[in-house]
Amino acid sequence: MLNLLLMGTGAVVLVMLLLWLLGIRQNNFSYVDLGWSANFILLAVVYGVLGDGDITRRMLICGMYGLWASRLTLHLATRIIGEPEEGRYVQLRAEWGATGNLNLKFMGFFQFQALLNIVLGLPMLLAVMNPSPTLYVVEIAGAGLWAIALIGETIADAQLKKFKQQVSNKGKVCDAGLWGWSRHPNYFFEWIIWIAYALFALASPMGWLALGLPVLMLHFLLNVTGIRATEEQAVRSKGEAYREYQRTVSAFVPLPRKAELEQEKA
Repeated sequence: MLNLLLMGTGAVVLVMLLLWLLGIRQNNFSYVDLGWSANFILLAVVYGVLGDGDITRRMLICGMYGLWASRLTLHLATRIIGEPEEGRYVQLRAEWGATGNLNLKFMGFFQFQALLNIVLGLPMLLAVMNPSPTLYVVEIAGAGLWAIALIGETIADAQLKKFKQQVSNKGKVCDAGLWGWSRHPNYFFEWIIWIAYALFALASPMGWLALGLPVLMLHFLLNVTGIRATEEQAVRSKGEAYREYQRTVSAFVPLPRKAELEQEKA
């Protein structure tokens, strides 16, 4: 397992190094998001081919990671390649650049994402080393939950894309479909996907090690690179319209609008 872990680590570190250099060349560090998602495809290939566990289990868990990451990578590519640097990174550039060593700070940021790739790929690593020829109920349940979450995330992204494509919606806040129930339905379903991976890993030796990953991912989604950073940028760009959206729509878990709940109580 250690050799496989080291090979996976070397691969994702190299990818992030190359993307960091591209970010400097293009003056656009948004490529870190693209690298983070694409690295899971790379890990799925490395672990799936070189793991020595049961082939059915390897194909299933690596397929789950690979399909999820491929969808996310394609989605991010349309937002990053050929587009200006995203607002979150423009803000980081302003904050970090004020104290010097901007490129070195971003290099550390890129490599931290590579570290997250390895940590969050732990459920897959554990599963591909499991020699048991039988799929357990907990693995089937994990795969089922993963499928539901992937569908939900895909729908949320498609609804946001459709909203943004309408010229009349430029500068407005998307509250269509799932976005009227949660300000970040894509992040919510993303979190469910990581619960599914941890659940799948429980059937493998040392699978309990994966139980902390949904908690880690929840922290990042709520407090670091997810909701907090996204909403700070949304308030800067959309002002009072987004503040009103914050007052009426749940931040994370899909729930009825607060205004609708108040009408029901009345």
